[in-house]
Amino acid sequence: MGMNRFYLLLRAIRFDDITTRAMRQSVDNLAPIRSFFEDFVRRCQDYYEFNNYVTIDEMLESFRGRCRFRQYIPNKPAKYGLKIIALVDSNTYYSYNLEIYAGKQPNGPYHLNNSACSVVERLIRPISGSGRNITCDNWFSSIPLAEDLLNNHNLTMVGTLRKNKREIPPIFVQKLKERPNESSIFGFKKNMTLVSYKPKANKIVLVISTMHNDDSIDTDCARSKPEMIKFYNSTKEGVDTVDQMKGKYSVSRNSRRWPLTIFFSVLNIAGLNSQIIYASNTNAKIVRREYLKCLSKALIYKYMLERVQIKNIPMNIKVRIREITNAIEEPVQKTSNAPGRCAFCNWKKNRKTLNLCNECQSYICKEHTAPSICQNCSQRTMEDDFF
Repeated sequence: MGMNRFYLLLRAIRFDDITTRAMRQSVDNLAPIRSFFEDFVRRCQDYYEFNNYVTIDEMLESFRGRCRFRQYIPNKPAKYGLKIIALVDSNTYYSYNLEIYAGKQPNGPYHLNNSACSVVERLIRPISGSGRNITCDNWFSSIPLAEDLLNNHNLTMVGTLRKNKREIPPIFVQKLKERPNESSIFGFKKNMTLVSYKPKANKIVLVISTMHNDDSIDTDCARSKPEMIKFYNSTKEGVDTVDQMKGKYSVSRNSRRWPLTIFFSVLNIAGLNSQIIYASNTNAKIVRREYLKCLSKALIYKYMLERVQIKNIPMNIKVRIREITNAIEEPVQKTSNAPGRCAFCNWKKNRKTLNLCNECQSYICKEHTAPSICQNCSQRTMEDDFF
């Protein structure tokens, strides 16, 4: 399509019925994109089965326009944007469940608790009771959450802890000078293990796990890290990797409309998820750039075949479509650098053109083109074929 048509479609795209939006926005901050986003998440869950290890974390879609639930996260590259909390496969980076942070919702069916425990419980509903492990950072993880996931959902959890949790014994967070660097302190509770690791002076790392139940330390590691911390490091980057891959090949464009920012994020996630499904079904290894090119061509192939039959489409677009689709190519009209008078029009018309007959090289206007040669040459060709 032409650039003007592309920008027209970009300005006109909407994701809901504008006539009922005001009514729906009175009870839902996400009314302009709620239906579209939930349909996408539902389809992500229908066509893929998770591995044993999953990650919960937040991703930030860059946005600086007006939005009542725009967030500021200083440790993210974008700083300002829309927060999406994701449940991602730690091994394949498939995004399985997503939730947009919509701030404080009005009283009604969409008024939800935005605490870390409540968000995690909503995200893990599709995999509740499956025995998988959840890896999350210190914003989500807590001892009550770990107990709830294990007892009520049959899910284990590994995550870092903040030092201000009142359930943590004081000795686990004290930065004692006499405590050597790269040392570990373990604490055990029923079905739960806590480790305090001191990688260097004045720094303590706390990790809780309902998956591990011993004090094993990796002796092959130069820094004598506990197995719990090594496992956490190997599974914590699921969402961050998705964010990185989205940013490398992104369809995002600057916009003042926050639903469009969400739409761009959905397209990026859909491209990544579809490649993961394709690789799982075919065991094919394909570079992501090449896969996205093939995917885009496959999605528009049928439309291009219909479009090339339209008579008023410019010739250069038709030629490009035939190059992409390998459709049967019609003769391309030859052109001249300098305009000339049509050889078949009345001299009073003084009709000038750049088109040339492919056979006799005479100047011909569109009226006397059939399709890329003049009428005389076309008639001569028909007579030669007949005799």
